[in-house]
Amino acid sequence: MVETETYTIEGPNGDTEDFELPAGLVDIFAEQGEEGTNVVADIVVQAMAQQAHVVAHHGEGEGPADIAEINEKMEELFEDRFGISLADALGHSH
Repeated sequence: MVETETYTIEGPNGDTEDFELPAGLVDIFAEQGEEGTNVVADIVVQAMAQQAHVVAHHGEGEGPADIAEINEKMEELFEDRFGISLADALGHSH
């Protein structure tokens, strides 16, 4: 039976959310010596960037009025973290 590992996310207001991942899963994505929390944070940033992109460019109906600005900022944060533009990472741009 596979054990689990608990990670915690803390929001800007101090609220927290714990979640479980199968032990060893984070290690699959880690580079030699990389901390698990960094791996999880990278995946969160990737997922949020992809989701913001979908809402801004591929969503059905209207997103929030400021989605263009939110998406633009997320793309900047993505590039700052990974050294590659989101457009290059996704393989397309708008």
